[in-house]
Amino acid sequence: MNRVWAAFRAHPYISNVAGYTALFASADIFQQSVLSRRRAVEPESHVLPGISWHQTARVATVGFCFHANFNYQWLRWLERMLPGGGVKAVMGKVVVDQLVAGPLTISAFYIGLSLLESKDDLLEDWRQKFWTSYKTGVVFWSTTQAVNFSVVPPVARTVFLGAGALAFTIFLCHLRQQQDHKLKK
Repeated sequence: MNRVWAAFRAHPYISNVAGYTALFASADIFQQSVLSRRRAVEPESHVLPGISWHQTARVATVGFCFHANFNYQWLRWLERMLPGGGVKAVMGKVVVDQLVAGPLTISAFYIGLSLLESKDDLLEDWRQKFWTSYKTGVVFWSTTQAVNFSVVPPVARTVFLGAGALAFTIFLCHLRQQQDHKLKK
């Protein structure tokens, strides 16, 4: 464990972004293998049959290209603007996070995946699922971020956020797949 912590301190950007991306992609694998009723097996998928690795790659791409990098910079900015772990600073960070980062990251998830899937209407998923996702996110992320801002050292906050994103991304991927599946019937 000391080596992991040393890596975070020596290379905070790389450690946080890599950790966040891995957790983000893991959420899609979990959602497909455990929650998805639809099993679109890819021919080359001998490990974990029933997993669409193309879908997981798209989720990982959105996670890496936007979410991990955005959250790393966002959390650093929030700490500079509202420093400390006191109640007032933590509540301020949580409120600003929910008003700014919440809508932005949910939008990037739906629009980014639609773009990578070459959908004709890039905003269709966003229009159908944004408010459900955002309302659920306000409850989930307010609690998660309050813990993050009050207990986790700033150097490890992005990867802690990634652990929360694992759970929330399972929800988003499942919501997205369930609604897409219903539309196809």
